[in-house]
Amino acid sequence: MYNSTALKDSSYNLPSLEGDLANLQRRDLVGRVWSHDHTAWKPNPTEIADRLGWLSVTGQMSGELGAIAEFGSEVRRAGFRHVVLLGMGGSSLGPEVLRQVFRSAKDYPKLIVLDSTVPAWVEALARRVDPQRTLFLVSSKSGTTTEPNSLYVYFRSLLDQHGQATGSNFAAITDAGTSLEQLAKEQQFRRIFLNPSDIGGRYSVLSYFGLVPAALIGMELPELIHRADAMRAKCSAETPLKDNPGAWLGLVMGKLALQGRDKLTLITSPSLAGFGLWVEQLLAESTGKEGKGIVPVAGEPLVEARNYGPDRLFIYLRLEEDENSEIDAAVESIQLAGHPLLRMILKDKYDLGGEFYRWEFATALAGALLGINPFDQPDVQGAKDMTDSMLAQYQAAGRWPQTPEFGRESASLGELLAEAGFGDYLAIMAYLEQTPQVDQVLNSLRSRVLDRYGIATTVGYGPRFLHSTGQMHKGGPDSGLFLQLTQEHAEDVPIPGQSYTFGVLADAQARGDYQALDKAGRRTARVHLPGDPSAGIAQLVEQLKA
Repeated sequence: MYNSTALKDSSYNLPSLEGDLANLQRRDLVGRVWSHDHTAWKPNPTEIADRLGWLSVTGQMSGELGAIAEFGSEVRRAGFRHVVLLGMGGSSLGPEVLRQVFRSAKDYPKLIVLDSTVPAWVEALARRVDPQRTLFLVSSKSGTTTEPNSLYVYFRSLLDQHGQATGSNFAAITDAGTSLEQLAKEQQFRRIFLNPSDIGGRYSVLSYFGLVPAALIGMELPELIHRADAMRAKCSAETPLKDNPGAWLGLVMGKLALQGRDKLTLITSPSLAGFGLWVEQLLAESTGKEGKGIVPVAGEPLVEARNYGPDRLFIYLRLEEDENSEIDAAVESIQLAGHPLLRMILKDKYDLGGEFYRWEFATALAGALLGINPFDQPDVQGAKDMTDSMLAQYQAAGRWPQTPEFGRESASLGELLAEAGFGDYLAIMAYLEQTPQVDQVLNSLRSRVLDRYGIATTVGYGPRFLHSTGQMHKGGPDSGLFLQLTQEHAEDVPIPGQSYTFGVLADAQARGDYQALDKAGRRTARVHLPGDPSAGIAQLVEQLKA
């Protein structure tokens, strides 16, 4: 059992790890991670040697905290009511966690993360904010990501329509030398933050990509970094392996995945629920390749312990002050049923700084145990290429090509689920506007699948998940059943300077994703929802009751 001096962790029903700890010690795996030895993962250093800056990022950022916090104060004094972050994947999911967990401090603007091209979602946000009193934070490591660039020109055009043509409503976070940096200089953005280039997107929450949004909602940056830095010290090569929280978690995740318990099911206190979005990307995009992977299951409704299969590892992230009687009881029943379970207790919300670091270190170590490179994402680019191909065909013909595999819809969700076998999971890929109603019916669908088929379930909103779990879908184990949900666009939204709209872009992404899954030989079905999406999903739930 692992016990940290700061976090009261405990573990239950785990296999013996003594031999594994000894093996880690013989291989000096933790020491090799810290020495940036790429052979800990692969013989080839490509996308490894230049992706390890996250190990020391707390030290790099410590000297920048004052300037970042001052920028947050500057934006508050300028009277901005909202900050809208335009980003995808690693640029947006960390800030979304901070937004959900901490909310905005008094007198600071409200943060909204926009990582969708679904026109209803874009339009709803445009109606919600006053562009002239909104700071738009364009966040992209590469500077070439289609979604934030399209959203930028859209909101820029709205400001131009109000006669506010300066760049003072915009700030950028990117790597040095990108096209976004050049654009920000040309358009005279209020501020440009150039991130260390040796940090990949999903490992970037403790860099400018996470800290600038944190400052904009009034968080205490020194405290967040202090907790992260304390965890960094505990994960050092000098710490005995049995006392190293990152190494211990990585060992548990890697060993159990190799034993078939590859569905890492994260249960959280209500106030920490957003953490799952970040963990999903970190685990799925890092480990889902070469037919291997740790499948993250976040936000899944809790059911009777008997409904969970022997492919699960449960981790309960609990905020000490939260009232969690129902969740605590459910976790207790899971433990009593014999499932492997880790409990991690956070004394307050700022302990998330330490959790960010711990999970990054653990994921990197688990990747070494699985024999994969946890810093690349080979199948993400493939889906992007197929989206570009779809867009080109649409622009050339003025309509969608007749793609046989995309036109093939299953007669019922039941037909897809009839193929479910031991160790499978259902991935629901919703190219829909996220609303409370849609969230609710998707939870009902997950509960019904769990109850009837006993398999794990995940949900991702498109195109967000393309930069997250999309890598796992194509490159991970062939254990997924993929349900794509699409909708009609009652009202579309143009993209200035393009011959296509946001609706066309979202549809191209759905088509490209479906084509990529089909090419990978995945078991996939598409259900198109012509009317109210929540009503359509409710019908799917009813079908499973028949």
